[in-house]
Amino acid sequence: MRKFTNDFMMGAATAAHQVEGNNVSSDFWTMEHIPGTMYKEPSLDAVDHYHKYKEDIQFLVDAGLNTYRFSIEWARIEPSKGNFDQNEIEHYRQVLEFCHQNNVTPIVTLHHFSSPKWLISEGGWESESTIEYFGNYCRYVVSKLGDLIPYICTINEANMGKQIAKIMKRMTSANSKNSSKKEESVDVQVGLNVDMKAKMEQYFSALGEAFGIDPRKVQPFLSPRTENGELIIMKCHEKARNVIKEVNPTIKVGITFSLYDHQALPGGESSVEKEQYEDFLNYLPFLQEDDFLGVQNYSRKIHGPDGVVQPDENTRVTKMGYEFYPEALGNVIRFVAKHWEKPIIVTENGISTDNDADRVEFIERALNGVYQCIEEGIHVIGYTYWSLLDNFEWQLGYAQTFGLIAVDRSTQTRYPKESLSYLGHIKKSGL
Repeated sequence: MRKFTNDFMMGAATAAHQVEGNNVSSDFWTMEHIPGTMYKEPSLDAVDHYHKYKEDIQFLVDAGLNTYRFSIEWARIEPSKGNFDQNEIEHYRQVLEFCHQNNVTPIVTLHHFSSPKWLISEGGWESESTIEYFGNYCRYVVSKLGDLIPYICTINEANMGKQIAKIMKRMTSANSKNSSKKEESVDVQVGLNVDMKAKMEQYFSALGEAFGIDPRKVQPFLSPRTENGELIIMKCHEKARNVIKEVNPTIKVGITFSLYDHQALPGGESSVEKEQYEDFLNYLPFLQEDDFLGVQNYSRKIHGPDGVVQPDENTRVTKMGYEFYPEALGNVIRFVAKHWEKPIIVTENGISTDNDADRVEFIERALNGVYQCIEEGIHVIGYTYWSLLDNFEWQLGYAQTFGLIAVDRSTQTRYPKESLSYLGHIKKSGL
């Protein structure tokens, strides 16, 4: 019997815009509704987690889980620049209090992709002013709610802009005509639809009009970044960490990264090293004062002499098109641990599938890897499956099914899956 310790944090994760609904002051809401939108469908009510959070968290509790990672929505807290909404702070206070009442450890993310619309109009994630704006938002949240938050992830997948930039570069390269749909779907873990050439011009024109700025300067978080934009993201993280520690030094502060398990075929070693540096190692200087690191992994990439080798037609893939390879998580944890000696929390790991038996298998194999890492002495202190609920998968809409709980959006009725019970069983009884 392999059993995780009682204090090991195990649960599930969500992101505000993907589950709450009616995030009307956010950049995503704007982008979902413009002419020529790149979104399959708008988020609208989502799965109404904003009103049904108690029911959703109770499902997690009843399964025997003890941790819930969720995000506080900046666009709700500060719907217009400098104007903070006390009612929204009280909403998140109630969410946090409900967690504590049920012995659930909350892990709060302060920015999970979505931003206030006004921030993008002010220059977004390529503007130096965002550093100060983000710091002000963090100060407000922590001054109001910090006594209820033991762990904070400042920014979700801080390296995602770089990963998107790589895809865009590859698409516009001479070889892009040979790239397959499978390559595009495998490359981005958040469900971005990057097949946008035909609609690009119309879309960006509408974006510029919607945000009231030059469309070339519309910079939401999920967009290709310059090197200066990369630096701004990390300065935002440092600013947030400093503010949090100033207001409440007891809070553990970290950040999360999207990390693949990079594996080399003969001749692919240099390609692996390059990707590992770009995805993670070059960020390390900004993380030295952090308390933990959030690791997010869904699959692997195999590298040959010419770069990434795409899966063939016989490869088992998920509904998102990733290779079904739960062992990637343990491999990524081991890689990170070579460069990071502080605690690690698996803040996302999961699978989109319509066959819940596949999800159960994925969870079992992934957590076997986590357990082995702990046995090897790596300081892994938590695991939150992505996601608690089937939700709004950004540009792909509602077709993807990552959740431990299904939702009939016509009635907002919840249907817990066997995988939720299974994850709870692992927490209570072991693997």
